[in-house]
Amino acid sequence: MEAPIETPTWKRFLAHAGPGFLISLAYLDPSNVQTDLQAGSIHKYELLWVLFFGFFLVLVIQSLAVKLGIITGRNLAEMCMYEYPKYVKYGLWLLIEVGVIAATIPGVLGTALAYNILLNIPFLAGVLICGASTFLLLGLQTYGVRKMELIGVIFMLLITVCFFIELSSVNPPMGEVIEGLFIPRLRGVYAMSDAIALFSVLIVPHNLFLHSSLVVSRKISPSSKRFKDTSTFFLIENACAMLLVLLVNVAIVSTTGTICANTQLVDNIDACSSLTLKSTSILLKNMFGRSTSKIYGLALLASGQSNTVTTSYAGQYIMQGFSGMRKCIIFMIAPCFTVIPSLIICSVGGAPNIRQLINISAIILAFVLPFSLVPLLKFSSSCVVKVPYKNSNSIVKVAWILSVVIMGINIYFFCNSFISCLVHSELPRAVNAIISILVFPFMAAYIAALIYLAFRKVNAAGLFPSVPVSNGTEVEAWRQERIADDIGVR
Repeated sequence: MEAPIETPTWKRFLAHAGPGFLISLAYLDPSNVQTDLQAGSIHKYELLWVLFFGFFLVLVIQSLAVKLGIITGRNLAEMCMYEYPKYVKYGLWLLIEVGVIAATIPGVLGTALAYNILLNIPFLAGVLICGASTFLLLGLQTYGVRKMELIGVIFMLLITVCFFIELSSVNPPMGEVIEGLFIPRLRGVYAMSDAIALFSVLIVPHNLFLHSSLVVSRKISPSSKRFKDTSTFFLIENACAMLLVLLVNVAIVSTTGTICANTQLVDNIDACSSLTLKSTSILLKNMFGRSTSKIYGLALLASGQSNTVTTSYAGQYIMQGFSGMRKCIIFMIAPCFTVIPSLIICSVGGAPNIRQLINISAIILAFVLPFSLVPLLKFSSSCVVKVPYKNSNSIVKVAWILSVVIMGINIYFFCNSFISCLVHSELPRAVNAIISILVFPFMAAYIAALIYLAFRKVNAAGLFPSVPVSNGTEVEAWRQERIADDIGVR
């Protein structure tokens, strides 16, 4: 429930705080941690600028998802269901669900590995514990969305404290860290590919759906002033969360960058050549003792467990939006479609293949991202001219430009990773040749689908069905009725 107008500004801000912190956990998942560890170990502080500029880009894109939810009272999945033809929306649903499973896999792997580091629990047992704890934490949503957001804040604070303790142990040169943040450099043979890998994990598809879903849990007054205040509060809260996430990512890169830059330690130079989530624990233990390794394990546990919870939570809103089923049914079956496949994949893959599984999940997410990003941009562009609560034309144009860059980088990352897998695979040459031939029509269909989504005209009725879009009061009345009936005011 929204606070009265007489309530102090800081209290009204707190009433809107939460969604930004919950979605920001996606940028602290084990996949991001592994990428940060490798970037720091190989390039020291020279790729920090990728994180700095990348998080500004993320803030712009996430702000569009927030505005979409506020304006329409619907999340991105519901907008897709109402807007696209039957086969298109079901195709999008399938791709996004695959993306959610791919995003959950690093969380399960990180959690199971963390249990092994902290308590010496076997990897398979850790996978099962992760699944059980995920279902348990998802049960808190019966007490309201605010409880889930509180869990997200707790996880983020825990991750932040742990990695800053690790950072204080190595004491990096702050001058070089600041220089790496603001001065772009690409030195070294693999600098470009590593920068692309670091950049490609910054935006994940399910976050766009989750953020647009969480903001509609707040009741908004139909006055234009209240709408403006709500948008401002969500933007500030998201910016605060992203700033904290940026600092944590910088801390991770700086930690391994400082350790691996110490040329006096020959053994750790060899360990840094192929740093993984597991080898990082061993490296920290050998250099700083058992307690430092345990703190890292605790951070990895919070990172992995928060990831599985948020991706599963996003999966519920995605399934509800695309299927139109009731919430009570979705809350029971949606986590099964997300968590159980991830548990099976991680159990079969096993501890020796953690790095490979995380890399494969990143490739899948790079493939899926445009199919959530393009619809968001199309709906946001339509909102500019269809309703009185406008997105800025300049913001939408900047978002399109940045998104084209993102999609180009992700397609390059996907193709480059696929070619690398073929080159280093142990399959017969004939099989590799057949796979390569099949990829060309597949990529052509992929690009054709993106062109269709990008140039298809959005139906204004899909935004506000049965409501005159020229009347802001009627739009808001429909919006509040939609929230009360289908989503509920928590």
